[in-house]
Amino acid sequence: MKNKSIILSMTFITLLTVSCKNGFQNTNRKTIAETAHQVKEFDPSKYEEKINALLSQMTLEEKIGMLHGNSMFANGGVERLGIPELKMADGPLGVREEISRDSWAAAGWTNDFATYYPASGALAATWNTDMAYTFGNSVGQELRARGKDMLLSPAINIVRTPLGGRTYEYMTEDPFLNKKIAVPLVIGLQDNDVMACVKHFAANNQETNRDFYDVQMDERTLREIYLPAFKAAVKEGNAYAIMGAYNKFRGEYLCENDYMLNKVLRDEWGFKGVVVSDWAAVHSTVKTLKNGLDIEMGTPTTKFNEFLLADKLIAAVKKGEISEDEINKHVKRILSVLFQVKAMGDQDRVKGSISTEAHYQDTYKIASENIVLLKNDKNVLPLQLNGIKSIAVIGNNATKKNALGGFGAGVKTKREITPLEGLQNRLPSAIKINYAEGYLERYEEKKTGKLGDITLDGPVTIDQLDPAKLQEAIEAAKKSDIAIVFAGSNRDYETEASDRRSLKLPFGQEELINKVREANPNTIVVMIAGAPFDIEAVKNKTSALVWSWFNGSEGGNALADVLLGKVNPSGKLPWTMPKKIEDSPAHATKSFPGDKIVTYKEGILVGYRWFDTKKIEPLYPFGYGLSYTTFAFDNAKTDKKEYKNDETIIVSVTVKNTGKVDGKEVVQLYASKSDSKISRAAQELKGFQKVWVKAGSSETVTIQVPVKELAYYNVDAKKWTVEPGNYTLKLGSSSRDIKKEVQINIK
Repeated sequence: MKNKSIILSMTFITLLTVSCKNGFQNTNRKTIAETAHQVKEFDPSKYEEKINALLSQMTLEEKIGMLHGNSMFANGGVERLGIPELKMADGPLGVREEISRDSWAAAGWTNDFATYYPASGALAATWNTDMAYTFGNSVGQELRARGKDMLLSPAINIVRTPLGGRTYEYMTEDPFLNKKIAVPLVIGLQDNDVMACVKHFAANNQETNRDFYDVQMDERTLREIYLPAFKAAVKEGNAYAIMGAYNKFRGEYLCENDYMLNKVLRDEWGFKGVVVSDWAAVHSTVKTLKNGLDIEMGTPTTKFNEFLLADKLIAAVKKGEISEDEINKHVKRILSVLFQVKAMGDQDRVKGSISTEAHYQDTYKIASENIVLLKNDKNVLPLQLNGIKSIAVIGNNATKKNALGGFGAGVKTKREITPLEGLQNRLPSAIKINYAEGYLERYEEKKTGKLGDITLDGPVTIDQLDPAKLQEAIEAAKKSDIAIVFAGSNRDYETEASDRRSLKLPFGQEELINKVREANPNTIVVMIAGAPFDIEAVKNKTSALVWSWFNGSEGGNALADVLLGKVNPSGKLPWTMPKKIEDSPAHATKSFPGDKIVTYKEGILVGYRWFDTKKIEPLYPFGYGLSYTTFAFDNAKTDKKEYKNDETIIVSVTVKNTGKVDGKEVVQLYASKSDSKISRAAQELKGFQKVWVKAGSSETVTIQVPVKELAYYNVDAKKWTVEPGNYTLKLGSSSRDIKKEVQINIK
């Protein structure tokens, strides 16, 4: 990125000009694109003289000490030379609580409380790049306040299977939406003098056998589906760090994969930062270093000198198996990122702030834009409180907290508003809430697998309802005017370390919903989960169905505001919800979970691409989400009808709010080429824009699509190629709700 300042609005190629108050409800705040935020330049050469001076004073042992963990979440520093440890923290949901230097035990600090942020799938459901920047910037401030240098986030692997244990932590099944959310998040984070560590590079799409399975996929699939967000994070977001994944790719572990780490990441994309291993994902010494890894982290032992890049590496240098010049190359990379984030030298570094009211409100903004209205027959929602004296709130998920839970990163937070608390905060005091737990969160004796011993089995739930709890729920429903059942999942059930067994709702929830509905026909169902479930029966029997998420410190307040109509829901699903697991591509092709080898037989037809191309009806399609108002699209057009390869297509459409409530709509642009000479998906997302429209008013949305976004990866030519001819640009509110089409020609 030398001598080049990239304007953020250019990275949001599809965002674009909207002649409206397009950022936030009831505010004139400008969008990130409008304020032209700049990506920080990263030019390691400007630190070269200082780095060389430090290297000349370092012993071999000191250099190698920087290439491996010296504690659970830091590498080794060189105190005598003023070189600090590179201090890391987990962070998909916020900055993880402090743990001991040499074990997973909590450090017992009293000043490590942090804000709990919505999970990445929830962030993607906003379809709002401003929210992605807000997320990154807010977390970055907290990271600095804790004195950290690197956030081990974001996780941007593609959602290949609905059963993935980390689906909640990943963003989407679509590579375009993925990169458009990832880039502003990375920029916002790194604006605070910290490093984003983008993970898990790459083709790491299941927890089952993740330590050793070998992914086999064709090059076009790799380039079109699994790499775009990583490439954009490097080339547009200027990410300072990448985390290598556990699994193998084409026979080589990804933390020692020359093709991925050297040829693609560094040679093709020009990555100048550091590559960090996932914890205990290193399998060799000399090969790992030569093939592109810089820092080995993990916990196979708390004797950090026993790491593969520790004493064994010192011995390898002394035996002549690897040169000290090679060691220097990796140390230079680490020093350059430490200088970049002002951890070294006399530089004025961002101080940060943590657990502030402003950060809690950041989580509220994100949560209030990601809640998805799935069904609303007869306008049951928002709740009309006239004449309502009591509301039954039913379900363990009404009080379940998810900041901590499961394997992987959690957050110790002072505030996590549950759905019940949100309703208590928002409902008039005259309305009585009748709460009943309804179902018990119960597991068989082995609640979760051992980290590192990953199987598809996952946590095994006990799905039989407790008779007393069920009866309490029925009685609460009978004596209330309205019943709201909070069902779904939690972070002990959806978790790193295991994939789910099935799409079935756990803990007997479907039976509970049926019984409550029989007791009170005025029943609303709210699902709280990070990944798809089989909710077809619930959908068919329920008038109103809402999808929420593991939604951060203010999640309960945001959810209550949506249910009560203070906020008009505008979330859209970032993945396809299938009717049955066999409809999803990895399962239809019987290529998940595989054994030692996992072949991605579906190729480029991931998610909605499969459903649309194969004409399979999903339960809810990609991009789906209702509103308390209605929208009509009109006057769709492009600035011209014919384009060259180096031009940008400017698409405009008028969005009219035809209802009675102010609200936001996401204009989604899909591209299709029916007469293509190559195999293609039926359509692919190539642009989107979220727009705020007052009731009865119209706004013109303009989306810019560079012609190069229509390219496919030409394996024979080893380059991206735009096929000439006619294309159809489809504008809609989901992948299955296309409202307008425009034809163009590419010369």
